[in-house]
Amino acid sequence: MRITLPSGTEAFMVQHPNPKMGLVIAPDIFGLRPLYEEMVERLSREWEMSVIAVEPFPGKSVDESIESRVAVLPQLNDSDNMRDLLEGADALGTATIGLIGYCMGGMYCFKAALNERFVRIASFYGMIVMPPSWKGPGHVEPLACLINGYADNVLAILGGEDPYTPEADIAQLRATGAQIAFYPDANHAFAHDASRPSYRKNDADDAYAKTKDWLLSALR
Repeated sequence: MRITLPSGTEAFMVQHPNPKMGLVIAPDIFGLRPLYEEMVERLSREWEMSVIAVEPFPGKSVDESIESRVAVLPQLNDSDNMRDLLEGADALGTATIGLIGYCMGGMYCFKAALNERFVRIASFYGMIVMPPSWKGPGHVEPLACLINGYADNVLAILGGEDPYTPEADIAQLRATGAQIAFYPDANHAFAHDASRPSYRKNDADDAYAKTKDWLLSALR
């Protein structure tokens, strides 16, 4: 169901009747949409979790184009994003909370490593170093958050052909102690949207299996 968080940010949530844990989803740059509503429902059912996806552009005047979204990215604030992810976690009502995110949302997963509320984090092709055109006064670098936070709670799912996560950035990520699942032939956004040309079913299936195991390892 669609809900409004205390901050006023929109979210989509499914509460499992007997959840193993709670899971917050940070969407990609195109925001909360039917793709994520279907994902919330599917992961809740298949992984037996209460799941919520949170809109990353609350109150911003954006359309469906990537250009309109990139234009407002420097106006976003990390503290607002973290507030909304934590309010999403609160709405789930579970003792144990994980976080996954995609692309831009994967970048916010790295930033969320500063907060111990998320006992397991899975970042799908998140930016390790922010693109220059995205930076603004309300942003800190994802890598700095990993270095100063709980990098050992993080699993990064990365592709070897992804221009957003070059080899030099991945080397810095490895040095933080984060876990990495690496797919050498995969490009950006290879796992979460089957309609994209970059989608790779076998790699996607493997990445999701690893992510599920990573999240549930918090309960062992």
